[in-house]
Amino acid sequence: MTSAGRFAPSPSGELHVGNLRTAILAWLFARSTGRKFLLRVEDLDRARAGAEAEQLRDLEAVGVTWDGDVVRQTARGPLYARAISRLAAAGLTYECFCTRREVQEAPSAPHAPQGAYPGTCRNLDSAELEFKRSTRPAAIRLRADVAEYTVHDVLHGAYAGLVDDFVLRRNDGVTAYNLAVVVDDAEQGIDQVVRGDDLLPSTPRQAFLASLLNIPIPEYAHVPLVVNADGVRLAKRDGAVTLRDLAKAGNSAATVRDRLLESLGLPAGPLEKAAEAFEPAALPREPWAWSAMRPSGS
Repeated sequence: MTSAGRFAPSPSGELHVGNLRTAILAWLFARSTGRKFLLRVEDLDRARAGAEAEQLRDLEAVGVTWDGDVVRQTARGPLYARAISRLAAAGLTYECFCTRREVQEAPSAPHAPQGAYPGTCRNLDSAELEFKRSTRPAAIRLRADVAEYTVHDVLHGAYAGLVDDFVLRRNDGVTAYNLAVVVDDAEQGIDQVVRGDDLLPSTPRQAFLASLLNIPIPEYAHVPLVVNADGVRLAKRDGAVTLRDLAKAGNSAATVRDRLLESLGLPAGPLEKAAEAFEPAALPREPWAWSAMRPSGS
């Protein structure tokens, strides 16, 4: 299977410049290494009508192109079900009836890392299971046998992070992100994952799950985020940060693209030109603070 990189937005609204910068980086990593570049819409949870079309339009406007058809997670349920069935057959899953509040308020298990699921439902007997099943639907959790797992990241080096009995399928039947992303990447032949560094802490869980499913662990590169003037992760509430709003202020998509490339130390112009100069080792390692743009030509 041909190796590939990818960009995988959630269709909850328009992309802002932080999202677009990450998409450009994912594209540059893939194209500069001869990989295909795929687009996957992660629509299992949050999906707003029309958002996918807006996102595709904006990606194309800044020069991010992709190979093949767009893939949507909502069409991939059987793949996720098969993965969970494999884990269950190996004794690596169990039913969990805890609410989010109960998990937050439960005392931690002895010697468990802070923030880990305390294992409340891990060893329920048959009578307890029967009673719990009569009160509420169950989520499916992984029965993990490690407390942490180490991954290697192109920009961060070795990173050891928490692995607990995380959710594989929510109690409403929706596949959890940590399972879906692992299954999707493997099925699509994605061996390079470039995304925001806010997702680095969840990566050891995903890599560990991949190892249980005998799935190759991809190359990871977690890139710095775009932040506002206060150093907080950029959001649409920070003003004119989408291509639509920036266009209303007189800034073309090409101008926005060039500013994002400048923030990465890369030449302006089509992304193909930037790919020729792209060197991961030269990328900035700190968050980039976005400031309002003046209209093009002013």
